[in-house]
Amino acid sequence: MTSAVEEAVEMVQAADALILNIGTITIGQLEAMLVAGSQANASGIPVILDPVGAGATRLRTDCVTRLINDLDIAVLKGNPGEIGVISGMGGSVRGVDSGDIPPDPIGIVRECARKTGAIVVMTGKTDIIADDARVFIVENGTPRMGQLSGTGCMASSVTGAFAAVEADRAISSVAALASFGLAGERAATKAHGPYSFRTALFDELFTLTEDDLVRHARVRVLDDL
Repeated sequence: MTSAVEEAVEMVQAADALILNIGTITIGQLEAMLVAGSQANASGIPVILDPVGAGATRLRTDCVTRLINDLDIAVLKGNPGEIGVISGMGGSVRGVDSGDIPPDPIGIVRECARKTGAIVVMTGKTDIIADDARVFIVENGTPRMGQLSGTGCMASSVTGAFAAVEADRAISSVAALASFGLAGERAATKAHGPYSFRTALFDELFTLTEDDLVRHARVRVLDDL
């Protein structure tokens, strides 16, 4: 939780994972992210990048490109438009929201993983997680999550928390998205609108157990790729 380059190294030294979110990016914040990311790489701390709005403006696209080129990104998590833009296979972004869904989302995620060397997470109605050899589909979630601004950024934070305790970043990302989606499903049964859904979502995340995830995660592994 810092945008000051002067404290970036100290903050990372106290962390178990680093999340870089370009939602309100400035050049000063980019420099702080590069310093923090370099420290995280040197310390063996996973770096999670949320390329918010990549493709919407030249600044955002250029900042994401520099972060990917200059840092070792463990997990790249974005919506279909953002991942499509980064993969080079097509995608559109309006503001910070995804445009049209790319026609081959699995192919785009795999190409983005190959291109960046990161675990790539594409969130949406179903979440797609891929590395250079595996593809996972997470089917937990609810349309309510798309009606609340900021759930994508929340998902990045959950992804970072899981990456801090599991060395296989693909598996940690799958577990994170399944947990977040499951919490959303449960919250939707209790909420009357976006604000009450937000509160219920936090409560359901807080009370979610390992047994809940084992019983109710809907995850598929794609074979014959």
